[in-house]
Amino acid sequence: MLELRPNCEYCDKDLLPDAPDARICSYECTFCADCVETHLHNVCPNCGGGFAPRPIRPAREWRSGVCCEKQTPSTRRVHLKWPVEDVAAFVAGVREIEPGCR
Repeated sequence: MLELRPNCEYCDKDLLPDAPDARICSYECTFCADCVETHLHNVCPNCGGGFAPRPIRPAREWRSGVCCEKQTPSTRRVHLKWPVEDVAAFVAGVREIEPGCR
């Protein structure tokens, strides 16, 4: 089950569980769409992979025990592990390579 992390790791913008602009990589690193497009150029600064829209967990309990209320999103805020300058250099080195080839 996805953690549904509550913030963008780059700019710290709040990303509610139903945020349509939340993006994740295959390791669930979480960023807002603006940072993915503007700063990261579809390169996860943690793993080098690409991003996809984060799925939205149903707010309503359509099936017993399966909803945002019963399987609560994470409240632990996560931030970049590297300085912004290092991230920019890393992104510049791999952004021209398609995510499936990285």
